[in-house]
Amino acid sequence: MNETLKEELLQSIREVKDYPKKGILFKDITTLLNYPKLFNKLIDALKKRYLALNIDFIVGIEARGFILGSALAYALGVGFVPVRKKGKLPAHTLSQSYSLEYGSDSIEIHSDAFRGVKGVRVVLIDDLLATGGTALASLELIKALQAECIEACFLIGLKELPGIQLLEERVKTFCLLEC
Repeated sequence: MNETLKEELLQSIREVKDYPKKGILFKDITTLLNYPKLFNKLIDALKKRYLALNIDFIVGIEARGFILGSALAYALGVGFVPVRKKGKLPAHTLSQSYSLEYGSDSIEIHSDAFRGVKGVRVVLIDDLLATGGTALASLELIKALQAECIEACFLIGLKELPGIQLLEERVKTFCLLEC
């Protein structure tokens, strides 16, 4: 990825202090989505990264991973699979719990997400990697369905939090922007 694109992306992402709680500097990618040419450049750059890797599916983590993931899946001509919060998918699911700062939560994937095919190659995608809990739980779901995660891809990786390191221990990890 070229440095000019990275700089344009950084400038297009709004930072919101104390959201969703005090002490958090939230990286809001909805402002990036207001710039169609820049969003297209982002998706084109990701397409270039993954085109030759014979990916079968893009797996997007709720909710902003759906935006990036569905656009990338379309660009690559592959399927898109959502990973959602517990209780949001209508058919039979697999569930995985993960720890939060205070408590725990669960995410789910349809048990037939990859059309029952074992060994499919997927890229996991989300907008931001912080502590890594949701991404690690997503990897467990992908593994449970006997798929191979080629890479976990994030628009933003927060360097001061452990997510990048934790994920890199399990799967090749790519963060376009490290903040």
